[in-house]
Amino acid sequence: MGETIGLTGSVATGKSTVSNMIQQAGIPLVDADIAARKVVEPGTDGLTEIVAYFGKGILLTDGTLNRPKLAEQIFRNKEKREKLNEITHPRVKEYMLAERKRYFEAGEKVVFFDIPLLFESHLESLVDQIIVVWTTPETELKRLMERNNLTKKDALARINSQMGIDEKAKKADFVIDNNESLEKTQKQVLAIIDRFVKNK
Repeated sequence: MGETIGLTGSVATGKSTVSNMIQQAGIPLVDADIAARKVVEPGTDGLTEIVAYFGKGILLTDGTLNRPKLAEQIFRNKEKREKLNEITHPRVKEYMLAERKRYFEAGEKVVFFDIPLLFESHLESLVDQIIVVWTTPETELKRLMERNNLTKKDALARINSQMGIDEKAKKADFVIDNNESLEKTQKQVLAIIDRFVKNK
């Protein structure tokens, strides 16, 4: 069995940037966001169960999930949100573990799991080491406001719905400081790849 490295961060700290750098280096990476889309594609049990609970109104005309419409419902209703998580979370986990098994069977020694809400979803047991992509909370707020064209109030609401980035950094085995230039971030990513992959 190989080693699984968890990659996480907070909204607008640059986790996707680091994830792309890892993949560009040819390292296997399983993305929880992609898994979450796969398990609710047309024809899946996941989508069938969602429709049974939420109704056909949350489907688009082509039979795919109308994500904005579903999001509207679950953000206003805790019970519905919990039901959606109950349907999707076990399937996402199963998908990711199957992908990891496939990589390990193909001879890979290290697989990265990109999980945005790794701590919030209590998925630490799935990985051997955890890397947090960090910026200062001020940089995080500024980037999110610019990226999503949000007011300060709306951006803070999004940030505060997750565990704080400094708290996540304390729980990590390694922290990538993404507060400055992309070059500095890339150097840290390559050092981590050297540590985990090249030494295997």
